[in-house]
Amino acid sequence: MEVIYGLIPGMVFLGLVAVGVLFWAARSGQFDDLEGDAQRILMDDDEPPVNDNLNQKDSTVEESQNGSEK
Repeated sequence: MEVIYGLIPGMVFLGLVAVGVLFWAARSGQFDDLEGDAQRILMDDDEPPVNDNLNQKDSTVEESQNGSEK
């Protein structure tokens, strides 16, 4: 039962620290843009990324094949 005399002040202290962190976060602008990340994750890139090295190799192969057929 004596341990409760240490736990209660400890929990009160941790609660005050948590409230202090909450106020610090609110004042420093941590909660300013709540919708930005939610909207940004829904945006798709419709076109796949272009790799120029692969495109150049493919066009060279196609040109050599077309030239040998003629």
